[in-house]
Amino acid sequence: MAEVLVFHHGHGLTDGVREFAEQLRRAGHTAHVPDLFEGRVFDSLEEGIGYAASTGFGTITERATAAAEGLPAELVYLGFSLGVLPAQKLAQTRPGARGALLLEACVPASEFGGAWPRGVPVQVHGMDADPFFAGEGDVDAARALVETAPDAELFLYPGDRHLFTDGSLPSYDEHASAQAVRRVCDFLDRVTGPAPPDPRGEPA
Repeated sequence: MAEVLVFHHGHGLTDGVREFAEQLRRAGHTAHVPDLFEGRVFDSLEEGIGYAASTGFGTITERATAAAEGLPAELVYLGFSLGVLPAQKLAQTRPGARGALLLEACVPASEFGGAWPRGVPVQVHGMDADPFFAGEGDVDAARALVETAPDAELFLYPGDRHLFTDGSLPSYDEHASAQAVRRVCDFLDRVTGPAPPDPRGEPA
């Protein structure tokens, strides 16, 4: 089974993020869920992003990198929204990555040093009318990734909700979330196996 490092979104480590990770565990996988906000959980996304900005997005990413350091190299990195930044960075730059799951955000691969690494499969999930994902360029970055990376998939869900997979938030969409969980678990089952050779010298 896969070992997954899960990074929460801008509200913080909510009960919904914990439950998503628990669904992965019930499917037989190992899920690690570090708290990048050091115990803070915010009712509004604006407050949470404000905290991240005042703390420094670089500091948040450093906390995520520190969480990975004590774990095996052969991880799948999963991020929700804000958590996609460290998940994508580690998937692209930390040797040994088994895959990446980017939920409701995606940035151009060039942000982290160039093309997506060959041999690291990736899925991107988001709603097609989400003002953050669809309206701020993330879906365009995801489409570019699918066009250039050999093992990349984009799943779009009908709706305009951001953080639709978090069952503790008003934005939760039960049907879309269930679909996303199934696809994520299928992905984890698929990437489980012998560790591939390090692909860093062979950009996609």
